[in-house]
Amino acid sequence: MPRRSGGRRARRAERAAPLAEAIKPVRPGQTGGQYRPLSEAGVAAIADNAFRILADVGFADPTPHCIETCTAAGAVLGEDGRLRMPRNLVERTLEQARRNLVLHGQDPRNDLDLSGARVHFSTAGAAVMVADTEKNLYRDSMAQDLYDMARIVDTCEHIHMFQRTCVPRDIPDNFEMDINTLYCSVMGTSKHVGSSWTLPGHVEKSLEMLHLIAGGEDQWRARPFVSQSNCFVVPPMKFATDALECLRVAVEGGMPVLLLSAGQAGATTPAYLAGAVSQAWAECLGGLVYVNAIRPGAPAILGAWPFVSDLRTGAMSGGSPEQGLLSAACAQIGIHFDLPFGTACGMSDAKFPDFQAGAERAATVLSAALSGANIVYESAGMYASLLGTCPESLLLDNDVLGAIGRVTRGIEVNSDTLSFAEVQQICFSGEGHYLGSGNTLQVMQSEYIYPDFGDRNSPTVWEEQGKPVMLQKALEKTREILGRPAPRHVSDEIDSRLRSAFPIFLSPAAMGR
Repeated sequence: MPRRSGGRRARRAERAAPLAEAIKPVRPGQTGGQYRPLSEAGVAAIADNAFRILADVGFADPTPHCIETCTAAGAVLGEDGRLRMPRNLVERTLEQARRNLVLHGQDPRNDLDLSGARVHFSTAGAAVMVADTEKNLYRDSMAQDLYDMARIVDTCEHIHMFQRTCVPRDIPDNFEMDINTLYCSVMGTSKHVGSSWTLPGHVEKSLEMLHLIAGGEDQWRARPFVSQSNCFVVPPMKFATDALECLRVAVEGGMPVLLLSAGQAGATTPAYLAGAVSQAWAECLGGLVYVNAIRPGAPAILGAWPFVSDLRTGAMSGGSPEQGLLSAACAQIGIHFDLPFGTACGMSDAKFPDFQAGAERAATVLSAALSGANIVYESAGMYASLLGTCPESLLLDNDVLGAIGRVTRGIEVNSDTLSFAEVQQICFSGEGHYLGSGNTLQVMQSEYIYPDFGDRNSPTVWEEQGKPVMLQKALEKTREILGRPAPRHVSDEIDSRLRSAFPIFLSPAAMGR
């Protein structure tokens, strides 16, 4: 008995130890592409329609720099002021566009390979409120919330990058808000960060900050660990002038850009889903033409994000089944063009973590992941159709994303996994079960994933444990994470230099430094 007990303890200790990366049941970059809502003919028709929109409709309100660079590449400025892009120009752009893009983290272990149909999950959003589950209310989002959420994401295995989740409403000045949004994000996590800027001058100053953190401009350009989320277009087919200038500065500064088209079906894109996908891709391809006219092969992620309107009210419905369907179709077009692609799924219409939130998040994100979207943005923590964000939900959603990653990975079939010899042995030996099989013990952690917060106990055990509630467990874990020593991937020396050069809002004490 002592030997058996000791062996059991040893096995439990082995199972509790961190898994080697190679045997984890889910890893960043699982290959999707199994789900194809569009037929091959449908893909071709939508691609042709996008080319036609670019050539015949074009964009309103191009900036002088955009006109100059794009017409030099072959675009045509019409007498109506619209910038049109002939198909041959777009096809040349597709030939020179960057593929096999890697998004770098400050820690190289957090690098993301966006080649093919590899799938990753990210936060995103510009929520103006925090869903405070302890007080059961919504309140203004603050800089502290943003930093805290970056720290939480840094601990979440299945959230692979951190794009800013909320707007710090306690910082009214736009320049200071842009600077501190970037600062809070890069200080909170060593994963790749996505952020947004309001004016091009703010991007220029932010690049100075990033050069300091990276150790110099050359080091930054070699491994840019921040990307710009840029709504360069106001659907339908109209450039946003300030955003377009921010895009130019980012491309010239070596920053990867997310070319984001965020129309709303039935409002700013056609209500027909095929039309919404066509317009979104036309807008993104137009942005790609401009990026490559500035710098051929510049790193860019195509962000076709057509959102959904509840046509009964006109309100956005991020948790609708059509959201997952639209995103999956857009991802299928991304695979068709072989371009780095990101979409948005998971932003529930619910107000707090509840049944509606979990169901909507799981259904929509699973559609996008199985379709092979390289990055599924807004996949965690977003509520009220992007108006609110919830810090502790990041931990609950990490469980959901792990499960989705496992489904995306699929089932490996080979002579070992078919298990014929094991079936034969168990049946002939008379054991009648596989509970003690060497294979069962061997693959229980590599073939299966287990939730951190989901409760799989029997009702009796659940009652004996005090009837734990998932949300309460997440709240306690959030407090524990934020009570740990602050991350130190940016040294105190660099932090001091940043504070001397920029108007940093949070004190070192508020950040636990």
